[in-house]
Amino acid sequence: MWDTLEVTHEGTNEVNRARKNTLVQEYELLQMKQNESISDFQTRFTHIVNHLEALGKSFINKELNTKFSSH
Repeated sequence: MWDTLEVTHEGTNEVNRARKNTLVQEYELLQMKQNESISDFQTRFTHIVNHLEALGKSFINKELNTKFSSH
């Protein structure tokens, strides 16, 4: 029963791997859009990072700071 609930809520390993790959690509290609506010960019950045962390991807602060400050 627990396994069924877990797969229903979290998805299969393949689905999670695909989500993680997509989010990593989004993270790597992330750039501030023309006319985008810093607040909106930070929201997009935080959304991607939070979802990646939920899927098991960890970041060091230096990596995140570099990514955010380069824009």
